[in-house]
Amino acid sequence: MRFIDEAKILVGAGDGGNGIASFRREKYEPEGGPDGGDGGHGGNVHVLADRNVNTLIEYRYTRRFRAKRGENGGSSDCYGKRGQDLTLRMPVGTLIADVNTNEILADLDEDGKKVLLAKGGRGGLGNIHFKSSVNRTPRQCTRGEPGEQLDLRLELRLLADVGLLGLPNAGKSTFLRAVSAARPKVADYPFTTTEPHLGVVRVDQDRSFVVADIPGLIDGAAEGAGLGIRFLKHLMRTRLLLHIVDLAPFDPQADPVRDAMTIVHELEKYDPELASKPRWLVLNKLDLIPEDEREQRIADFLEACQTVNTRATPSFRVSAISGDGCRLLAQKLQEALDQLPRASSSAVKTASAVHFPNGLCEDGQTS
Repeated sequence: MRFIDEAKILVGAGDGGNGIASFRREKYEPEGGPDGGDGGHGGNVHVLADRNVNTLIEYRYTRRFRAKRGENGGSSDCYGKRGQDLTLRMPVGTLIADVNTNEILADLDEDGKKVLLAKGGRGGLGNIHFKSSVNRTPRQCTRGEPGEQLDLRLELRLLADVGLLGLPNAGKSTFLRAVSAARPKVADYPFTTTEPHLGVVRVDQDRSFVVADIPGLIDGAAEGAGLGIRFLKHLMRTRLLLHIVDLAPFDPQADPVRDAMTIVHELEKYDPELASKPRWLVLNKLDLIPEDEREQRIADFLEACQTVNTRATPSFRVSAISGDGCRLLAQKLQEALDQLPRASSSAVKTASAVHFPNGLCEDGQTS
């Protein structure tokens, strides 16, 4: 199934049914009086977070959704039937905003969360409501009110505890395969990951966390280079970022320090809040470095990073292809996540503040 994480839809609640003006016409009842019933209310439109739905593909190709209209009232005091509600099932993590006002209407951050989006119109009144001592034969009635119409923007943000960052071919997908049962595509060419992947890392029987792998970033991603930054939104709900650096790049012109700073700069361009999240450095592919050069190359990298970036960053050494250091890093992550607060819901924000784009050392030392 194709992964779709953005969509625009138009939803409409049902219109209310019309009330009617009628009078009793029965044998031996020549002056029966008014008996026009009310119209039924229109159906509402709800959204429901469903963990069994993984993508917004259903809303990419079908873009108009409307609840049922209320039935008109009838004679003999018959009231119209209420219109049936419409419930739209969406993936957990979907953010819903009004296209016209940029107001966030719903943040489906929990499975089973249900939100009323559009309210159905009220049914019209029949002439039974207008009789009085001075108006014995009212002939007025009211029409049903129209249901609410909304032009909506949907954005899926995956729910994960840890997010993976890095250049293409840094080893993010290999690391995810090493610590979880996820099996993202791995190959020896850039951009093998073209859509986000989730993996559950189980540290022991009752302790686990979720890792999100997104396509790699390159210099100029904020301007649309490569796959751009459209997948960075999936890291907004994470509590900790793992910045994976290839310490043994195949390109002799590549500079690991410059590459690491490229990722930091792209994060800052996208959203300072995301850039300020706790971020750990993970030096990968150490198995490709001769043992007699390994410690010196690590020390040089740490010293250069500290020179250009004063922020203290825990760092770890791993070899994702062989799994060396990966399990220890997973345990350190679980310990850190136990201390970090859960991500809070962002439903109170406005959409104008949200983006909607069309071990180094195994003891956990800081650099």
